[in-house]
Amino acid sequence: MVGPADDNHARMTLWGSLEAKFGSTPFRTFVFWPIAVFLYELVNEGPDFSILPFGLVFLVWGYGQYRYAGAFRTKRGGGGPGIANPPQRLVAEGLYAYVRNPMYLGHLIFIYGLALTFKSWLALAILIFHMWWFHRRVLEDEVRMRALFGRSYDDYASHVKRWIPGFF
Repeated sequence: MVGPADDNHARMTLWGSLEAKFGSTPFRTFVFWPIAVFLYELVNEGPDFSILPFGLVFLVWGYGQYRYAGAFRTKRGGGGPGIANPPQRLVAEGLYAYVRNPMYLGHLIFIYGLALTFKSWLALAILIFHMWWFHRRVLEDEVRMRALFGRSYDDYASHVKRWIPGFF
């Protein structure tokens, strides 16, 4: 027999699960935003809206870079995903030899692909917001990385750019 307490528990578990998913940056970037942009464009443009196939290249590139950089960081540096589970060793090889934040950059490349693919002003606004949001997050992460790795991180940061290799 299922009672009101069981029904309440099921609702709380579902809400907790949804809350955890929306708290996850990868879920928002790679699942929620694509669905939201698709539905927005479908409602706005109707069922005959067109896509720009070239944008798919950036979707694949961004997601692939995010996954590859994350696996590489975990394998070489230890720790877990995100700065909440920081690496035990500084990773300065692979993509990390060219840019300090290849996972975050993967998110931005993916969202750029979303804007191109759907020719979407909404996705462009999401991209601009996330550029600001990730940059703020990076500044916070750098404080933690300096606390963890000290001079080694400063040396690394002095010759590897945050976002665009050789530029910014």
